[in-house]
Amino acid sequence: MGNVFNNYSGDTICAIATAMSDAGIGIIRVSGNEAVDICDKIYCSAGMVHNLKSHKPNSIVYGYICDERKKPDDKIIDEIMISYMKAPHSYTKEDVIEINSHGGMLVMNQILNLLIENGCRLAEPGEFTKRAFLNGRIDLTQAEAIMDVISAQNNFALESSRNQLRGKILKKIKSYREKILYQMAFIESALDDPENYDLDGNNDKLKKILNDIISDIEVLLSTADEGLIRKNGIKTVIVGKPNAGKSSLLNALTGSERAIVTDIAGTTRDIIEETVRLGDIVLHVIDTAGIRNTNDVIEKIGVDRAKAKVMEADLILYILDSTSNIDDEDKEIISLCRNKKTIVLLNKDDIEDKNKISNDIVRMLFSEVSNEYFPIIRTSMLKGDGLENLKEAVSDLFFNGEIVPKREVYITNLRHKELLLKTLESLKLVINSIDSGLSEDFYTVDLTSAYTSLGEIIGEEIGDDLAEEIFSKFCMGK
Repeated sequence: MGNVFNNYSGDTICAIATAMSDAGIGIIRVSGNEAVDICDKIYCSAGMVHNLKSHKPNSIVYGYICDERKKPDDKIIDEIMISYMKAPHSYTKEDVIEINSHGGMLVMNQILNLLIENGCRLAEPGEFTKRAFLNGRIDLTQAEAIMDVISAQNNFALESSRNQLRGKILKKIKSYREKILYQMAFIESALDDPENYDLDGNNDKLKKILNDIISDIEVLLSTADEGLIRKNGIKTVIVGKPNAGKSSLLNALTGSERAIVTDIAGTTRDIIEETVRLGDIVLHVIDTAGIRNTNDVIEKIGVDRAKAKVMEADLILYILDSTSNIDDEDKEIISLCRNKKTIVLLNKDDIEDKNKISNDIVRMLFSEVSNEYFPIIRTSMLKGDGLENLKEAVSDLFFNGEIVPKREVYITNLRHKELLLKTLESLKLVINSIDSGLSEDFYTVDLTSAYTSLGEIIGEEIGDDLAEEIFSKFCMGK
């Protein structure tokens, strides 16, 4: 496992594991060889006796946290319940104590300080999970899944994280590595001892094994883009001319008066960001300044920012006043949508106007810049009509109309995707070497590379820098 063990210390660590806010209950977590001894110094039973060591492991007991430096009448810090989980049957596979106190920040910090004064060290971000990984309870994909469970924004992200936590990706990666390792060992043995190991016919067998792995990895990779979008959400930008209804759309999506709506053109001059859920689809929505030619210095900055956000977007919601005429400013906005997934919202459809812009005109204008499919939804922001079709349109553009995902395992981690791509490249090089008639020495170089890349996914091949980067993203008590 690289040299990641070099940073492992035998310190007993502690941290507040619950949210840093006033609450009914707070949890302070302690892990390490001295966890029981240290906690026994500050724990008193209902009879005011320090007897934590006498309690059975994997149990929870009632008592008090006491500061023995204070007078008898003042030494009780809080009334608590304390859990004791003995190694290796704990989250970290070390002795773990969890103190369930009242959730006030002042009292939790007092307990934390008592632990530190009696021999604990304040845990680094993610250090409890890092110890679980280093002690072999979980692999790196499961460690990452724990953070994903905490930060899940929708049911897909939560279920995908649960599957990863159950080891479904781990099982696949370990299976690939075992097959590759066997082939590496067989080739090396045959090269070292040709009298007892025969390579005749092995190339065909090796090609079949590698092609099966390649096919399976390609299936996994085919889920990556969709998986990342379903997990992280769709970066969505609302664009249009001033007074087309952009701010009204944002307010309708959020269900609140998030943006100022007036009849005065150019009200929105800077970007406004909100997260919106359409069922299980998450949109990270940015409302922008109306795009038009202007001499107003501040508004022009807003227009330039709007154009820049369009370039970064996964999805554009182009809102168009259906009662207005198409002009050069509209054509400029349409040109910004080139090669971007775009949904056109023809607003103010409730107004009776025989000259309203038709769907056919919009299709014709978009056909000049792209052959891609652009859903068109007729809406009335005033009456709230049409937005019920938006979820279906987003699903058509990103998920082939499947609002509910069908696959059990998705790749939702960019690091995993990049390493699978490296693995795929290495395995295909082996196939090319076989087809080119190269000697078996060439195979082992690329087989080793594939084996290493897969090992990086699950943490079998990992250095300190990557470990620190991953676990530093965790909260303090996790």
